[in-house]
Amino acid sequence: MTATDRREAFRQPLSESARLHEHAKKVMPGGNTRTTVHLDPYPAYANRGHGALVVDAEGEERYDFLNNYTSLIHGHADPDINAAVIEQLQRGTAFGMPTPHEVELAQLIVDRIPSVEQLRFTNSGTEAVMSAIQAARAFTGRPKIAKFEGSYHGSYDYAGVSTLAPESVWDEPAPLSTAYYHGAPQGMLDDVVVLRYNDTEMMERLIESHKSELAAVLIDPMPWRMGLIAGEAAFLERLRDLTRTHGIVLIFDEVISLRAAYGGVQSVVGVTPDLTTMAKIIGGGFPVGAVGGSAEIMAVFDPRGGKPKVPHGGTFSANPMTMVAGLTAMQKMTQQEFDRLEALGAYIREGLAEAMDGARVEGQVTGHGSLFGVHLHRRKLSDYRSSAGTPPERARVSAVYDGLLAHGIILAPQLTGCLSTPMTETEANLLLDAFSSALRETEA
Repeated sequence: MTATDRREAFRQPLSESARLHEHAKKVMPGGNTRTTVHLDPYPAYANRGHGALVVDAEGEERYDFLNNYTSLIHGHADPDINAAVIEQLQRGTAFGMPTPHEVELAQLIVDRIPSVEQLRFTNSGTEAVMSAIQAARAFTGRPKIAKFEGSYHGSYDYAGVSTLAPESVWDEPAPLSTAYYHGAPQGMLDDVVVLRYNDTEMMERLIESHKSELAAVLIDPMPWRMGLIAGEAAFLERLRDLTRTHGIVLIFDEVISLRAAYGGVQSVVGVTPDLTTMAKIIGGGFPVGAVGGSAEIMAVFDPRGGKPKVPHGGTFSANPMTMVAGLTAMQKMTQQEFDRLEALGAYIREGLAEAMDGARVEGQVTGHGSLFGVHLHRRKLSDYRSSAGTPPERARVSAVYDGLLAHGIILAPQLTGCLSTPMTETEANLLLDAFSSALRETEA
């Protein structure tokens, strides 16, 4: 039996993963509680992880270039984070009182991100985005938000509008507000203006048309769901100018892209938002979220002197387990460590492009810092529509993903991935070798 055969063991009808999935289908719809981990006919089930490796229920190891959708910047079971969490576990896991740890982590983030003067913690990126939108509405007194077609910002109703845009509406003169789930009320759709990413002319026209109604523009400066297409500098700068001119709150969603640089992607593009949403790496592997920004806007959450403009609670927000894990994780992410991951990310991005050239496969690579994405076409990448693959392209992506899994590499199904600090050029070369093999096997 080859290594590839062993890594495919989870697909066997009598595998432990198959058994677990049969049981899971009885107690959870579709057999899972996270749509993002669904895989037909069922996924491999994780048993444990250490460093850059994940071990599945069949005992097979794979190198994890997904890291729980970018949240584990130090990989699995980091000893420093584990030690901090174990120590806190003995002291208590949650209190109906604040703790010193939340103050320390908040100070670290404020020190690193110049646009963040104050922040509040939540339990997820979805909650962070929700709170940011509520803050913008309270601050401006306006009802509507604008967001970009194809960008994912979590499962909050308004933020989810037009996360997916069917090709049947692409002929419309401007993007339509489309529902992310069945049963979404029309009133909600009417309160979201949908823009096209990197389309400055359309952005100017639609923002000018709705300027008196818009509380916020929500944007991810490097959207994961679009395959890490970057916001063009001139486009982001013009967006900043427009929102400032019309008193619209500019929200950067850096839930994922915060890992791309010491000060987040905003420090790379040189554009300063009013509010920033964060999650993933700031929790050290535990559930977390945060919204931060100017003290003027964040004052809507201030409970002193009576009821705040935006009441904000959360039983487990800023719980000490998450705070000590996040503080330890972020303290370990020095400027030097970000620089090292940036260099390793550049090495991988260059290697992926060379592999496609060597296999004579049309494609291109995106990303920055520790993030990378593969697109198996040569169209100019600018927005959701340019990144969305044709049916043959999607089939090829799926085949390459399956090939990588068989060769012991975990990426996201759309071929986006990220690094963790246990990784070196050794793991990078294993990824590049597996990618080359997967391409050859797909094209054979």
